[in-house]
Amino acid sequence: MNLLIIHPDEITPKNILMLEGRRAEHLTKILRVAIGSSVRTGLLNGSIGRSSVVGIDSGKVVLELDQYSLEPPPDAIPCQLILAMPRPKMMRRVLQNIAAMGVKKIHLINCWKVEKSYWQTPWLSEQALRENLLLGLEQSVDTLLPEVKTHLLFKPFVEDVLPNLIKGERTFLAHPGAVTRCPVELKSPSSLIIGPEGGFTDYEVGKLQEAGAEAVHLGQRIMRVETAIPALLSRLYPG
Repeated sequence: MNLLIIHPDEITPKNILMLEGRRAEHLTKILRVAIGSSVRTGLLNGSIGRSSVVGIDSGKVVLELDQYSLEPPPDAIPCQLILAMPRPKMMRRVLQNIAAMGVKKIHLINCWKVEKSYWQTPWLSEQALRENLLLGLEQSVDTLLPEVKTHLLFKPFVEDVLPNLIKGERTFLAHPGAVTRCPVELKSPSSLIIGPEGGFTDYEVGKLQEAGAEAVHLGQRIMRVETAIPALLSRLYPG
């Protein structure tokens, strides 16, 4: 945890905050805070500052927020991610990586190689999505929570939703069979489409291209989704 993220409702009128559970345990057992310790603290979807530990008792940590020396969160990556629903066992890592990279709009879509059972995973619950996105934000010292939308039908998404999502901006389809190499250091917003393990089918690639996506590749090596996401985003927007 490089940033303690708090919700406005957790703060008392006197700028006091009482934590218990995962965050309190991390503060005491991992960061080993003591009375008087200063903790980098961010308000969810707000500014970043510091708080001071004023109490530790029975698994609870009490902090006092410093209302001075506030700074904004880092700039978001101007790229929305359209991602074929990942395998449940990699879902947590994927969500955390996406949030840590600075992506703020995520669309999870269905396709031929996505098993129906994937959509039943508990990692898609609102609470699980939020928890894993917050872990990514804590890692990268960011406070702006990404938005996640799901689309269970491929064809209606590509024909009815996607054209409006990508209107006016370049859209890249990461595809190992593409001829064009992924561009570097974009100066404008874009959308990035990444398929499932094994890639999109030829039909799906065709439909995505019809909607305006440009097929691009990263080279001869075929990467797992969890590796391809940071590799592509770092290439498009190296920071």
